Amino acid sequence: MKTLAAQVITREDLLKHWQGHRALTRRVIELFPEKDFFEFSIGGMRPFSKLADELLAIAVPGLKGIVNKEVKPFTEESDKLIFKAQYLEKWDEATAELNQYWEKLSIEDFNENFNLFGQYEFPVIQNILYFIDNEVHHRGQGYVYMRALGIEPPFFWER
Repeated sequence: MKTLAAQVITREDLLKHWQGHRALTRRVIELFPEKDFFEFSIGGMRPFSKLADELLAIAVPGLKGIVNKEVKPFTEESDKLIFKAQYLEKWDEATAELNQYWEKLSIEDFNENFNLFGQYEFPVIQNILYFIDNEVHHRGQGYVYMRALGIEPPFFWER
């Protein structure tokens, strides 16, 4: 039997928060010059395109696994996107998919354990918070890149 824990934020507000972060990350992708999106790096960090590959490989596959209760290994194998516009299109598709899978989660599901990618055995809520935290972390790297390129990144609170 599933149980409810104390609720601090509604599932609707959590999705709105996550989608706000996704909208901000999308703006960062848009602002990158095409060449730098794929090539610019500092201190051995991956180019922002590779970070975007990771974010695309985590959000929908992770949430889909949670909803379908399917544990699949993490993989960043992508469609070998070669233009920034392709990333923006994939990002928008993923955003729509997130909304669809989110509707299949009940409030009770958030307390259930799930072994994300066969590596992280935590309650669903912690896995979802990891998705958001990971995106914020990588977007921060993108902000460093943008500043190094002389580009003013969007304010982080403009979600």
